[in-house]
Amino acid sequence: MFKNYLTPCFSLLLVWCLAPALSAQNDIRFGIQMSPTFSYMATDDNLINGDGTNLGVKLGLITEYYFQENYSIHTGIGFHFNAGGTLFYEDQYRTIKIWQESLDDALAMPPDSLSGGTSFKYNMQFLEIPFGLTLRTREFGYLRYYVRPTLNLGILTQATGSLPNSGFVDSEEDFKISSEVNSFNLGWSLGAGVEYALSTNTALIAGLAFQNGFADLTTDRGTELVREGRNPQEDDSRGKVNSFVITLGIMF
Repeated sequence: MFKNYLTPCFSLLLVWCLAPALSAQNDIRFGIQMSPTFSYMATDDNLINGDGTNLGVKLGLITEYYFQENYSIHTGIGFHFNAGGTLFYEDQYRTIKIWQESLDDALAMPPDSLSGGTSFKYNMQFLEIPFGLTLRTREFGYLRYYVRPTLNLGILTQATGSLPNSGFVDSEEDFKISSEVNSFNLGWSLGAGVEYALSTNTALIAGLAFQNGFADLTTDRGTELVREGRNPQEDDSRGKVNSFVITLGIMF
């Protein structure tokens, strides 16, 4: 997993070196964030429930354009590593047929189906492009407070999954499940925090944000759920990812 961080970290280091020159104009600022995240998954089906969180991290570049002294439009580009969570399919399901393509590719003797009471853990990586507003207070000594509403576009770059309680594979074994996950994630976030001025043009940022995904990330192609006494049905639930973000960064 460590090697997945190398290219993004190198790119951000290059931007760090160039940022002072790029932000020579007073109405444009650049920043870098390295923010821990806690993600979980939820669905609109009361028999498919979230069952655990993923600890991840956001690495990215922020660009702000000030259209007034304390108000700016921000965008940027970054990576969200290990987003996702675990979905638990309740015992009422007699058989569950999802991830069949991924299991067929990974296992020599894949099962025809799984039984109810099984958890499916998603580990996803997104390239994220945010767009939003940053609203700041006036300075109180070295401090300014901010609120940041944002829209987020996520582009899937990698997805793996595991079956923590299946019984027939190791709980830590990962499968490539990119074909089981939709390629785009849309969502909104709302954050708030504080800026601490280190100098005239440099400030540390710390805050909290909640990121809510409203796109369905779980593909329903070729899936099937069977409950006792009922006809088989396609799994048409909407699975989305939400995240709590501890925002940490520096602005130039």
